[in-house]
Amino acid sequence: MSASLRPSPISATVDFDAPGVQHGFLKLPISIDTSAWGAVMIPVTVVANGEGPTALLTGGNHGDEYEGITSLLKLASTLRAEDVRGRVIIVPMMNMPAAEAGKRTSPLDGGNLNRSFPGDPNGGVTSQIADYFNRVLVPMCDVALDLHSGGRTLDIVPFAAAHRLDDIGQERASLAGAVAFGAPYAMMMFELDATKLYDTAVESQGKTFVTTELGGGGTSTPASLAVTERGVRNFLVHYGLVEGEVETPTEPMIYVDMPDASCYVQSEHSGLLELTVSLGEMVKQGDVLARVHDMSRTGAVPVEYRAQRDGVLIARRFPAKVGMGDTIAVVAEVVESLERDQDRS
Repeated sequence: MSASLRPSPISATVDFDAPGVQHGFLKLPISIDTSAWGAVMIPVTVVANGEGPTALLTGGNHGDEYEGITSLLKLASTLRAEDVRGRVIIVPMMNMPAAEAGKRTSPLDGGNLNRSFPGDPNGGVTSQIADYFNRVLVPMCDVALDLHSGGRTLDIVPFAAAHRLDDIGQERASLAGAVAFGAPYAMMMFELDATKLYDTAVESQGKTFVTTELGGGGTSTPASLAVTERGVRNFLVHYGLVEGEVETPTEPMIYVDMPDASCYVQSEHSGLLELTVSLGEMVKQGDVLARVHDMSRTGAVPVEYRAQRDGVLIARRFPAKVGMGDTIAVVAEVVESLERDQDRS
């Protein structure tokens, strides 16, 4: 722990070193209008049994992404100590205030947890949560899985992903976990700004890290939950925490790569969005992906947005109303393999 930072104000009601199954809370003191001496109560479950690796499973990094929250709540209620070799730490709702509000960001301070790392124990609520994960929970783990989806504003094909890393061994270990997750798509993901992400905080500590996007629209479906629940189990099996075989998808997995920011198509206009391509549909560079219609007058010609590369539409804006700067479509390249040679250019 850095000498310049005080200990985290968050305390845990579970003993992370004790065997068995424990359900408790991460307690963050707050003082607000409705509770002068209150606390943010973040549910946590620890399942431990003997020697083995530690997996940190998280959802609710954004409060309106329900596939991960629901799947991890179910897992926390059913995972038994005798099923585990090592330790599984489950936090279904990292940003508990956002999850309670059904919002991407916290109503307590407007904080986006996934843009708040490494955090600050002297900062606001969101920054204090980030600091606790960064300095307390992440150092405990060997492998981490963070479950995301598109929330209320995006719909995304179900995929698990890794990132390009300076440490190619770490990259390959993470990629193997993303493939083992068994979603319909596996991706090498490019982030528009990775500096303050939870992903980056975990990876910078040398941990094996897998992230996902598993649907969206501010809801979940039987299909998206089935993919998520199977993927979480596959993750635990792959890294040796649970016995069994990795369950592969019934259809061949599609590998997709996001090499740079040109995969993202962002609107330069406000208006009504008309998408011309469906999720999972193949496109060619120059194809019209969407039109934005001016809602302030009739007779105006809509603005067309085109694909900047060949590939597959992996994400789309969910609400029909669009504003300047909103991402309206994401196109990724379909590739035969996500592996790369040992030599790096």
